[in-house]
Amino acid sequence: MINLSQLTLQEKLRLICGKGCWKTEDLEGKLPQVIFSDGPMGVRKVAESQNGVEVTVPSVAYPSVQVLANTWSEECARLMGASIADDCISLDVDVLLGPGVNIKRSPFCGRNFELFSEDPYLAGILARAYISAMQEGGVGACVKHFCANNLEFDRTHQSSDVDERTLREIYYKPFEIACEAKPLTLMCSYNRVNGKYAAEYKKGFDMLRSEFGFYGAILSDWGAVRDRAASARAGLDLEMPFSEINFKKLEEDVASGIISEEEIDACAQRILELISRCGKMRETRRVRSEESDRISASKRIAAEGAVLLKNNGVLPLKKGIRLSVCGCYARPDTVDMIRGEGSSAVNRKEWHFDLPAAMQARTDGEVVYEGAFRYDGVESGTQNFLTAKSNAALSDVNIVCVGTGGKYEYEAGDRQMLRLPAVQELAIRETASANPNTVVVIFAGAAIDTSAWADCVAAILFAGYNGDGGDEVVADLLTGERNPCGKLSETFPLEADLPELSRTAGVTRYAEGLDVGYRFFMSRRKPVCYPFGFGLSYSEFVYSDLVLDSNGDNLKVAYKISNNSQRDGKEISQVYVRPITSYVYRPERELKAFSKDEIGAGKTVSVGIRLDLKAFAYWSAACDDWTVDDGVYEICIGASVSDIRLKGTVCVSNGKIIIPSQKKM
Repeated sequence: MINLSQLTLQEKLRLICGKGCWKTEDLEGKLPQVIFSDGPMGVRKVAESQNGVEVTVPSVAYPSVQVLANTWSEECARLMGASIADDCISLDVDVLLGPGVNIKRSPFCGRNFELFSEDPYLAGILARAYISAMQEGGVGACVKHFCANNLEFDRTHQSSDVDERTLREIYYKPFEIACEAKPLTLMCSYNRVNGKYAAEYKKGFDMLRSEFGFYGAILSDWGAVRDRAASARAGLDLEMPFSEINFKKLEEDVASGIISEEEIDACAQRILELISRCGKMRETRRVRSEESDRISASKRIAAEGAVLLKNNGVLPLKKGIRLSVCGCYARPDTVDMIRGEGSSAVNRKEWHFDLPAAMQARTDGEVVYEGAFRYDGVESGTQNFLTAKSNAALSDVNIVCVGTGGKYEYEAGDRQMLRLPAVQELAIRETASANPNTVVVIFAGAAIDTSAWADCVAAILFAGYNGDGGDEVVADLLTGERNPCGKLSETFPLEADLPELSRTAGVTRYAEGLDVGYRFFMSRRKPVCYPFGFGLSYSEFVYSDLVLDSNGDNLKVAYKISNNSQRDGKEISQVYVRPITSYVYRPERELKAFSKDEIGAGKTVSVGIRLDLKAFAYWSAACDDWTVDDGVYEICIGASVSDIRLKGTVCVSNGKIIIPSQKKM
C-alpha cells in the first residue's frame, strides 16, 4: 500500500473527506476502501436498488443494546460482538458504526435503546467486551457519540454545558474504558460541548489520544462537520459522508493558509493507518459461525437481558392451562413495532413473531388471542376490548403485550412521555379487572413508568427489543424453560419525579452535575418504579460472609451467595462504594464492580472481586487530576442499588487501603 509521501496534497485532501456515503476514498484505485455500516443491533448495510431507492440488506437482528446491558454479562457482550462480526464479514463490511456508549442522562432520549446504561462503569465494561470480540473477529468497531450527546432534541445545534468534573466522572468515563479495547475508530457527535462543536472539540480529541490511549481514526457523525478545516485542525480525521461544499471550502482554506499541510498530513496518515489495519484484518478474517448459530446467540442475549419486574407467584406458567393473550405486540404486523427506528433499524431476515403460537407450543393448553388495540395507539373498536376482557375472564392466566417501537423511539427525536400510550394502559386495566392473574410483557427500548397499572397485575416482564426469535424467548421465560436473570441497567422512574433538564434555546445546562440516574434518585430520596440493578428470578438468593482484605494497594471483596431454591439460576451481585467522610461532594453510592454467577439449586458460590484505589477516586478541579482523599468508605454489596445485602468499611490513608473492622448486615 502507498504511504503518505507518495500522495499529492490534493489526494490527501480527498482522503480525509470520504467517498460517497459509506466508503473511504480510493484515489482512482490507488487504495483499498474501508466500508462502513450502521449498527450495533445488527448490520444495517445500505444498498442501492435499481430504481435508485436506498434499501438495506437483510441481516440477523439482535436485541437492542439496552437489552444487552440488562444482561450485565461481559460474556454476552462478547457473544454479540463476535456474532455481529460474522454478519459484517458475510456482507463485506469493514467497520461497524457502534457501539454507542453515551450516558442515559434522561429516560426521554429517543435513542436510549441504542445505549448501555445511566452508569458509566457498566456502560464502559460491556462496551469494552463487545469491541474486543468484534475486532478479534476481524471487524473494526466505532465507539460513538463523543461526547455529551444525551438527548436528540435539536441535536445539531444544542450546546451541552457540563463542568469538567462531571465530564470526567460521568460522560468521558465509558469512552475511557471502551478505549482499553483499542477500537479502530471513534465517532464525534452532532452537538456542541461547552459551546464548541463536537467535530471541532480539540480538547476532547487530545485527551482521547494522550490520556485514554486511543490510537485510531476519529470520524464525524454523518453530516456533523460545519467547517472541515477547523475540524481537521482539532484532530477529526475523516468527514462522512463526502460533502462537495465542505471539500471546496477546505481547498480554499489550505490555499489561504488557514490550515497547514502538516495538519492535513496528520489526519491523512491516520486514515492510511485505518485502511492498513482493515486490510490486515481482511487477510485473516473468516465467518466462524453459521447464521443459525448467530440467531441462537441472539436468543441467549435476549433471555439473559429480559428483566422480571414483578411476580406474585403466577410465573412460571404451568402446563395445560388456558391462556388469553391480547395486545398487538404479541403478533405485530410490522417489524418496527418491536424495534427503534434510525441507524439501528435492521432489516430482519425472515421476520416472524407470534407469541400466541409460541405459548401454545410450550403449554399444551388452549390459547386465545385478541389484538385489542393497534400500533398507532388508536382504539380499534369497543368490541375488541370487550372480546379481550371476555377472553381474560374465561382464562386461567391473561397475558397483555404492550410496547413502544419505532413510532415512539427513534433517532433525531425524543420521547414525549414515559408512560405507555393510554390505549395500552386501558387494555391492561380492563383485562386485569376481569382476571387478576394478568401478566404484562413490555416490548420497549427504554424506561417505562408502570405506576398507573402495576398494582393491578400479577407479573411484569420487560422483554425490550429482543431481536430474532424474541417470541420464543418470551415464551420460554414465562413457562420457566428459562429462568429470568436480567437486571435493569437504568432506573425506571416515576415521570413526575424526574430532574429538570434545564434546557433553553441552544443550550442544555447539566445543572445536576454528577447526580445522573440512580445517583439523582438516591441523593434526593426520590421514589422510583424500579431501581437501577433490580431484577427478579424464579430462584431465591441469599448473601452472606462478607470478608474485606487489603494489601494496601488493592481491596479484596469476598462474599458468598446461596441459591435457596429448587431451580438453577444466575444472580448479578453489585459492589457499590459510599464515601462516609468526604471533603467534596460525592454521590451517595456508585457502582464499582459486579459479578454474574450461575448457582445451582441448593448450592453456594464464593465471589471474589478486587478494587484498586481508582474505586475511591474523584476528579479534582483544583488538582486537574484524579484524587483519592483520606477517609472512611462503605463497601456495599447488593442485589440492586437500593437492595444492599452486605456492608463493610475501609479506610484510605496516605494512598493505602486499610481494614479497620469487619461489618456484616
